[in-house]
Amino acid sequence: MRRLLPLIGTPGSHPGGRSALTCRFRCGDACFHEVPNTSDNAYVGDVIAGAIGRRSMMRAAAVVTVATATGAAVVGTGAQDARAAQAVEGGAAARTGHTVDKAARGLRFSPVAPNTADAVTVPGGYGQNVVIRWGEPILRGAPAFDPERQTATAQAGQFGYNNDFLALLPLPGERGRQLLVANHEYTDEVLMFRGYDPANPTREQVEVAWAAHGLSAVVVEEDRRTGRLTAVTRHALNRRVTATTEFRLTGPAAGSDLLKTSADPTGRKVLGTLNNCSGGTTPWGTTLHGEENFNQYFANASRDTDKRYGLGTGATERKWERFDKRFDVAQEPNESHRFGYVVEFDPYDPSSRPRKHTALGRFKHEAATVRLTDDGRPVVYTGDDERFDYFYKFVGSKRMRHGSSRSVREHNLSLLDEGTLYVARLTGDSPAAEIDGSGKLPADGEFDGSGEWIPLVTATARGAVSHVDGMTVEEVLVFTRLAGDKVGATKMDRPEDIQPSPHTGKVYVVLTNNTNRGKAGSAGADEANPRNANKHGHILELTERRGRAEATTFGWSLFLVAGDPADPATYFAGFPKDRVSPISCPDNVAFDPHGNLWISTDGNQLGSHDGLLGVATKGERRGELKQFLTVPTGAETCGPIIQDRRVLVAVQHPGEIDGASVEKPASNWPDGPGKIVRPAVVSVWRTDGCDIGV
Repeated sequence: MRRLLPLIGTPGSHPGGRSALTCRFRCGDACFHEVPNTSDNAYVGDVIAGAIGRRSMMRAAAVVTVATATGAAVVGTGAQDARAAQAVEGGAAARTGHTVDKAARGLRFSPVAPNTADAVTVPGGYGQNVVIRWGEPILRGAPAFDPERQTATAQAGQFGYNNDFLALLPLPGERGRQLLVANHEYTDEVLMFRGYDPANPTREQVEVAWAAHGLSAVVVEEDRRTGRLTAVTRHALNRRVTATTEFRLTGPAAGSDLLKTSADPTGRKVLGTLNNCSGGTTPWGTTLHGEENFNQYFANASRDTDKRYGLGTGATERKWERFDKRFDVAQEPNESHRFGYVVEFDPYDPSSRPRKHTALGRFKHEAATVRLTDDGRPVVYTGDDERFDYFYKFVGSKRMRHGSSRSVREHNLSLLDEGTLYVARLTGDSPAAEIDGSGKLPADGEFDGSGEWIPLVTATARGAVSHVDGMTVEEVLVFTRLAGDKVGATKMDRPEDIQPSPHTGKVYVVLTNNTNRGKAGSAGADEANPRNANKHGHILELTERRGRAEATTFGWSLFLVAGDPADPATYFAGFPKDRVSPISCPDNVAFDPHGNLWISTDGNQLGSHDGLLGVATKGERRGELKQFLTVPTGAETCGPIIQDRRVLVAVQHPGEIDGASVEKPASNWPDGPGKIVRPAVVSVWRTDGCDIGV
């Protein structure tokens, strides 16, 4: 089987710890492409560089051992269980003396040791189950999953592939039930189809992949006796959204000539959503989904604007352009302009048409999280997941209405079409000469700074205005990266999830990694980023001025710098480093009911599988970081949901290891040997029925 790229090495041999297979199918080898941002804007790494050493030196950090576990429950069979048990026992032998009962409330569990078990490993005293797998039927008439006889029609009624963002919404009147919404980011055809030839995919395989992208809504039900969560198939609210579902383009750019195609001369309708990564829930009962690495689906690009968005000049990995000309930029130059938005989905109305909100800009949206101003207007935070790109905020001008009538819901569905889109600029408080990227302490002994939200576009019911010289409203919203370049936004290390704390109002910006930082031809360190060749990532904590969500200025400080706690360049909000778990490549985050931030990882560079960790954000145990679970071989941890008595994670791309295929699986998860590997959603609970981590 001919491969477009050599599959060599271990998962850690590729940027961010990913395998070549993941790089090919998830993001189109983004880390091997030239960095799209060639502007001279300030780089956030330059803002933080001396910060780590400062507090580390102040606290006289000691030699560190890794945090550990005392027990685990795993999904797997046979050798998987044995490997998991060995990992747990090894962790117990290396305990650092941390006691569960003294941990921050919500984090009182024995931390799971770093391991490489082909299983979901959880603390002792916790149970788990697979809620739903790729291919399980959720719509009426959908057949049972048959990996040897997949069809597009069947997949369109089944749970999609590579689940990422998750939302659990209430179902009034249906006791013990909730509505689960899941993103399906991308497909990995090598692991889906036996005998797959990447040079010559069949039409059926391509159409199955179209149907496996998108979103799923499925009702789930709790077994109160055991804590298990299971899917309710064929419920009236169950729904699939795919790469061929019709969407509405809304907001100021809708109808622009930049969005018109031969199939849609109105510029207001588009088929499908692609590469939905993380997202968010809204206070008015909808879900938001970020279209991320959409560039990889479009072939034969040639314009400078295409290059800024990472579109390739030749054929794509999946060859979709052979079967639909809309994926060929040479034939349909505007089709790619219709992807890269925040999607809004109303899961309570199966007849509703999802929307793409142009007012939130077009780029590689990792997520979209919402809070309200004091007077009820929405504020949306979203990051552009690319090396050296930016993060953004949208402040709506219309107030949310309460109620469930159709008129109220229609009003609330328009909230993200009017308001102001901003991009962030960060400033450090140390002289540039003191920042060399080595972690050396600047003279002021501080590691914080200030920032401003720079307006790009303001939209009202009467019209919209651009705040970017030389760019129209439509140009700013379709080529938002170029607008950020023009106004001097601060370059970041792959901005991923951004979450405002419901307890403190502080905003946490997750920066996964950037191994290009400091390389020849790339921007170097500044005071908002701790290390050159940043392979482990970090998290910034922002405080909006006067705690107001709509503020146009903010303060920032370093909250967590990931890596092995024994590395002097790491930092855990000042908490003793001999009492934390190691962490690498933070990605998606969520808050628990106690105000702790839970962090899922993607591309662990420390030799362990990815996992889910919780960290205290306030109080005397601020910075206490503990690993709650790890995921199977080749998998990424996504979509964390932390409820009082349940944790949900999306186990994405299990078995995605270089050289793996249906014939040569690298993982047996979740169903054991002889079964095809399947992405799935997992629920975890305490076996004694008590709340998580208390």
